[in-house]
Amino acid sequence: MDAQYINEILDKLKNGELSEYYVKKEDFLPIRSIIVNREDFKHFRGIAQRSGDVLYHYLPEPRS
Repeated sequence: MDAQYINEILDKLKNGELSEYYVKKEDFLPIRSIIVNREDFKHFRGIAQRSGDVLYHYLPEPRS
């Protein structure tokens, strides 16, 4: 996954085009590194799944 593709997915989450995005264990670190560098990173919530996968949602209010 390249950074441009990841940012497109994250923007779709932000704009409501996607309600959630499922990330496989092997793709977690590249996506996480981009999320933490975004200005709106506190709006993203990742929910751990079995076997190390993560389900991401975009929250209207930033988490604390």
